[in-house]
Amino acid sequence: MTLDRVSQLLEDIRLVDHERFEFVQALRELIRSLDPSVSEEVKYGGILFSAGKPFCGIFSYAKHVSLEFGAGASLQDPFGVLEGAGKLRRHIKLLSVEDIAEKHVREYLLLAFSAASNPSDSRS
Repeated sequence: MTLDRVSQLLEDIRLVDHERFEFVQALRELIRSLDPSVSEEVKYGGILFSAGKPFCGIFSYAKHVSLEFGAGASLQDPFGVLEGAGKLRRHIKLLSVEDIAEKHVREYLLLAFSAASNPSDSRS
């Protein structure tokens, strides 16, 4: 049986660190639960998610997981958790599964998803 690229990346993460795998899976399921139209692909060493256009990505590192927003600079940051000072990108650095709730990840995902689904809404 041939695994697709997302499954293969997840299996690679699981083999290196099962706890990190569970963490990435929890985040991935949260993103996929936003809407049935959300698609995923492996790119740049992580999993990118799209809804009409790309809106976020999960990247697993040795000591943390990063939730990246390609157009994060245009997102509102009501909880002050977005990191980065680049022209476009922002990210949320997650150290544990608990950070998903503590850093209000779902709210940021909804903002990014809405911006990707409704490109005419530039205020996101």
